[in-house]
Amino acid sequence: MQMPHPPADQIALPAVLVALGDPTRLAIVRELAMREAPMNCSMFLGLASKTNLSYHLAKLREAGITQTKAVGTSKFTTLRRDDLESRFPGLLDSVIAAAVTDTALPPLDDKPADD
Repeated sequence: MQMPHPPADQIALPAVLVALGDPTRLAIVRELAMREAPMNCSMFLGLASKTNLSYHLAKLREAGITQTKAVGTSKFTTLRRDDLESRFPGLLDSVIAAAVTDTALPPLDDKPADD
């Protein structure tokens, strides 16, 4: 199943900023950047319930911030770092640098959030 992603030249700054304005989505982006490897959605269960995670991951994908690929029954998410850098040079690195030190963001832990 192919999930829709905007082409790189159609990633819009207002959509990116709105998506990054949510603390949970910003925490997801922070974790993706820190691990620099595709992450299964189950790795984010410490941030939100499964339903909320699906919503937040879809918003990030629709804004063009992440790429999600289905592999069998799993979905793996990565940052679209190159696409965002070509559209908005320095934006993603600045956002990630701020997010890493922002204690107001929810931490990712190994315990699933309550449904």
